Amino acid sequence: MTCSDAFAARVRLAAPFLGLALLWGCASDASDDTEGPDVTNPLMRPAELAETAPDMYRARFQTNEGVFVVEVHRAWAPNGADRFYVLVKNGYFDGVRFFRVIEGFMAQFGINGDPYVTAVWRNYAIPDDPVTQSNLRGYLTFAATSLPNSRTTQVFINLVDNTNLDGMGFAPVGQVVEGMDIVDNIYSGYGEGAPQGNGPLQQNIQASGNAYLTENFPELDYVEQATIVGG
Repeated sequence: MTCSDAFAARVRLAAPFLGLALLWGCASDASDDTEGPDVTNPLMRPAELAETAPDMYRARFQTNEGVFVVEVHRAWAPNGADRFYVLVKNGYFDGVRFFRVIEGFMAQFGINGDPYVTAVWRNYAIPDDPVTQSNLRGYLTFAATSLPNSRTTQVFINLVDNTNLDGMGFAPVGQVVEGMDIVDNIYSGYGEGAPQGNGPLQQNIQASGNAYLTENFPELDYVEQATIVGG
């Protein structure tokens, strides 16, 4: 099977998931950056960062448009809550773009600006959680492929009630409790990602990081800094 055939197959598998799958496809694991990875970056060693999150905590997202706050309840989805806590606490989301924002659906983000960091985390998935909450407006959920236990770093915020996702295994980990107006204003002009729409191609983000997005999709909004502010 060729690379293009494999990608097409993944698109077909993702169709029942309304395109929320992480279409890793045939993206390269390495960047074209000749300087190589920053081995001093703790994010290059995800196994060393693993820890159990508090039963409840809040994550504050300072974006270029303003601030929103996500309240996470570990009882809703323990594996997802632990992973989200580690990502926020260790600065994974800093500089990350909202690369896939579809009006009347959701805002997706979570591919690191450094492709070497992305390559490491894509191989560090977490087990699935049972769905205990519904994908209501403002609820934050991990994206996943159509395969079991495939969640890594990508998350989305539901812009409307997407209860149809509940039966597909998408388990919310928390909800926006402050700044939903900021989330609503995240730039959605590019729409669906390529090849279905005019937005970024995920494989290119994974291969080239923010360099690709800055050059080709300059209007994308982004996280300036994410921090744990309570728990």
